[in-house]
Amino acid sequence: MKKYILNTSENIQFLKECCGTLLSFGHKFPAPGGGSYYLGDDGTPWKDRPRETWITSRMLHVYSIGCMLGHDGSEALADAALKGLTGELHDMENGGWYAGLASDGKPLPTKQCYAHAFVILAASSAVLANRPDATELLEEAIRIYDKYFWDEELGLSVDTWNTEFTELDDYRGINANMHTVEAFLAAADVLKDEKYRVRAGRITDRVIGWAKDNEYRIPEHFTKDWQPNLECNKEKPDDPFKPYGATPGHGIEWARLIVQWATSSKSLSEEERRGYIDVAENLYNRAIEDGWNADGAPGICYTTGWDGKPIVHDRMHWTLAEAINSSAVLYRVTGKEKYAKDYEAFMEYLDAYVIDHVNGSWFHQLDYNNKLLTTVWPGKSDLYHALQATLIPYNEKIGLSIAPALSKFLL
Repeated sequence: MKKYILNTSENIQFLKECCGTLLSFGHKFPAPGGGSYYLGDDGTPWKDRPRETWITSRMLHVYSIGCMLGHDGSEALADAALKGLTGELHDMENGGWYAGLASDGKPLPTKQCYAHAFVILAASSAVLANRPDATELLEEAIRIYDKYFWDEELGLSVDTWNTEFTELDDYRGINANMHTVEAFLAAADVLKDEKYRVRAGRITDRVIGWAKDNEYRIPEHFTKDWQPNLECNKEKPDDPFKPYGATPGHGIEWARLIVQWATSSKSLSEEERRGYIDVAENLYNRAIEDGWNADGAPGICYTTGWDGKPIVHDRMHWTLAEAINSSAVLYRVTGKEKYAKDYEAFMEYLDAYVIDHVNGSWFHQLDYNNKLLTTVWPGKSDLYHALQATLIPYNEKIGLSIAPALSKFLL
């Protein structure tokens, strides 16, 4: 069907409808204090769960984009999330942002690099959407990140502090660094400060080195001196943030971010840029070979062993979203028909299995048989991955983050 084929009017319309449905689904996220409730299967808030900073940041990012797209109600929703990040989720005593608030309002322990990276991303998008206090939020997020999370000597970010920023955990992780690259690229675009694009490149180079040493399967977990810990969480392989083994979805996501960085970096020669795109292709192709339809059923497996064989067979919606994005981006920069064919297959799978055509949004976790599963991601916590997958495939400004690209297009 043409609605699955990249660059057809039918596919553009399909994604436009998906985008609108997603934005409508999330309207009930704001808590009275602005933090984001975790959303259930039909978009009803689950008020017994924590209101987390990373989810609130994602919702600010999403509805800042909604403002740019003219989605009704987006201004108020973005402002509610912004209120949460400048109010109840912000640690006025120690600085930075709590991991979240429990349902009784008590702060969750730790200060997470992952969450702080999303505050930067969200604030960058809110600035472009002209939301009040967004500039101050971005300045504060950058200041705190630079002070506590960025290691200038190593060109990488540390992971987790205690609430008071006095004790740094020994764990080092690539997931937080990946979203730091996303956040730094957005900050560079919005602030016109190339320092953050250079930092994104430094992280990228380190990750590429580890990936090349490991047959393009990216090690995710490290010791405090940045030695790969390939056996981390072997006893809990489906952990939502620190799963054991290789995560094909992250290989796919890194492919897109590498292309974005290489395309936007002013310091690269054309030959060097081509080299980075080759790496992105290798990461993407390794992940698709390992994970897509790898166990006899449609979908991308959550994790594999270091031999490439599936470990956790569940299908996560975010992995598919990134596959949609990266296949489209790689097609645009290489012109290789293979990536357009992949995109078509991902679109067909999305429509058949992942979109909830009854309640809206996308199912967040499916099992081996593509039936709903709720062991890792019950409900539909946020809209970030899914919404971006309705927009990035048609972002022709590949070197720009999606909110800045939309902003320039709409202006």
